[in-house]
Amino acid sequence: MCTHADESQHNNLPCLHCQPHSYIRMVQHMIERCILLRMTRDECVKALDHHASILPLVTLTVWRGLQRENKDFFETYGHFVSPRPFLSKRLWDQMSSSNC
Repeated sequence: MCTHADESQHNNLPCLHCQPHSYIRMVQHMIERCILLRMTRDECVKALDHHASILPLVTLTVWRGLQRENKDFFETYGHFVSPRPFLSKRLWDQMSSSNC
């Protein structure tokens, strides 16, 4: 049983100190869920900090590891979730028709 006084004990979550591999896999799984919800990196960091008491540094470290392993995916994903300037329907239609 873990003797560290942290939030994970009360939620039956792995402990970063006692089970680091399980903890990192858990954070990775949570990041993947954030990605499925189309969250930005910063939104994911805030959500995991707020809802799962995952330290932002831990989330950022795992996120960077995933980025290194999946460069193409994260490059595309970054463009997908980055804020885009507002386009009017007319301008969008013009752009769409010129690509055909």
